[in-house]
Amino acid sequence: MTDHMPDDLSAAGRDMRAYTDELRPRHGVVRNVDGEWVLLRHELVVQAALNDELFSSAVSSHLHIPNGLDSVEHTAYREALDRFLTPEALAPFHDKFRRVAADLVTSLPKGVAVDAVSQMGVRFAVRAQSAWLGWPADLEDRLVDWVAENHAATRSGDKSWTRQVAESFDDLIRSVLEPRRAARDGDCDDVTARLMRTEVNGRPLSDAEIVSVLRNWTGGDLGSIAQCVGVLVHYLATHPAVQEHLRSGVPDAEIDAIIDEILRIDDPFLSNRRVTTCPVTLGGVQLPQGARVKLSWTSANRDEAAFGDPDALDPERNGDRNLVYGIGKHACPGRWLATLEMRIALQELLATTSSIALEPRHPAERAVSPVGGWAKVAVVLM
Repeated sequence: MTDHMPDDLSAAGRDMRAYTDELRPRHGVVRNVDGEWVLLRHELVVQAALNDELFSSAVSSHLHIPNGLDSVEHTAYREALDRFLTPEALAPFHDKFRRVAADLVTSLPKGVAVDAVSQMGVRFAVRAQSAWLGWPADLEDRLVDWVAENHAATRSGDKSWTRQVAESFDDLIRSVLEPRRAARDGDCDDVTARLMRTEVNGRPLSDAEIVSVLRNWTGGDLGSIAQCVGVLVHYLATHPAVQEHLRSGVPDAEIDAIIDEILRIDDPFLSNRRVTTCPVTLGGVQLPQGARVKLSWTSANRDEAAFGDPDALDPERNGDRNLVYGIGKHACPGRWLATLEMRIALQELLATTSSIALEPRHPAERAVSPVGGWAKVAVVLM
């Protein structure tokens, strides 16, 4: 039985996993205070995500490559950019990521409280992404500070502050591009330099396009990977049997499946936006043309109709319905990179510890909208 669809709901200050769990049993679609139509159920989110003609990804007035593109234009950019993110392209970075993870874990103190988000997740994300892109290590503190300010600006809802933070990140990206432009051909052949030589439809990427791609690859992923590490470490700390199973030397493919399933249970990738290209009826609700729509991945991934008990860890049963990285043509191109980084981080953490437990004097704090996962997870490593 579905109640009348509520309007003008506010997620401000709420844990979105708990809030959508509360809403979803009664409502498939709700409307928030910003006038956005939020899709809560797995079936509805999948329908919208797979229908690019009715639900356009061109939702921003700013350049978003390739996320904010549709149709053949989106396909052309994905074909040019996805080659950087295949398992084969990432293979040379396995050892680099492992050194990053091992050095970080070794440096963490044992027997005292360590924050899995700021001290582990953020630092690992920044170092791993920099190693992949070929960015200098002396940018680390600047990137860490940017992640913290970006989260604060996003939570504040202050558009002016958010814009200022975004512009500061674009300036950081340009500082990385300038020396590569000045270098002689062949002097630099890292991922960033190769991106600068990439062509789409027979023409080189413009400076604005390069900045947009790197913003997508870094600005979005740094905070996301940090939140994912927090979710994963919290889960292991509260599920010692899973922790011990992973210590037993399971194959990489099984670890990847378990990571995906833990992130399904507590998905820090809250949502993606779409806009309707014509009037649409979805879940019995009439959406007008131009309606701003949110696909709530966090809610869809916990839909009882799709998963039964949403908190039950069952990678084999739930894998084909898992929406952590989206679905359809706009599914996250960086899923292999993210999974590889997180697998290596967990392997190194488990290899250099005998136990991971929550620090009871510092209770974990949930992140609140528009951020998912945990804000702080104090653990003790032994």
